Amino acid sequence: MKKLLLVLAVALVAVPAASAGGWATVGLSSLPPAGLPANEDWPVDITVLQHGQTPLAGVTPIVRIRDDGGRVVKSFTATPTGKTGVYHAVVRFPAEGSYSYEVYDGFTQYGGAQTHTFKPIVIGAADDGIPYGLLTVALGLAAVLAAATVLALRRRRPDPEPIQLREAA
Repeated sequence: MKKLLLVLAVALVAVPAASAGGWATVGLSSLPPAGLPANEDWPVDITVLQHGQTPLAGVTPIVRIRDDGGRVVKSFTATPTGKTGVYHAVVRFPAEGSYSYEVYDGFTQYGGAQTHTFKPIVIGAADDGIPYGLLTVALGLAAVLAAATVLALRRRRPDPEPIQLREAA
């Protein structure tokens, strides 16, 4: 009976530890730069850490990019860099537009592989605001208009009349 209780106690302790599973975090060396042109390289190092702490060797991270509709349009398999837990990929977005991107960590041990998602980006457009060229032209026109207004106001002013001095009596 004591042996059975000992086996049950060991099983109760070992089962939760075994079923705790594995998970990993993913870090990127850089984000796609604002205004990245279509079909231009975005080299990125991916750091995969088991439980957010231990560098993972022997996994195969995959960077996937998705279009506005959520469809995977390209996948890039990362390769080991020689530094444990760090993998390298060269990503290219196929055309201008809005994309989301994600990294599948490849940590299949214990069934813990996950896909890590990142904020969507716009490829091929540096800024959605006013272009700097247009802003420069607008400011130049405003300066010319201000100068023309000052000149016009000065020309309208009548010449001052001479001051008449009276003699003291």
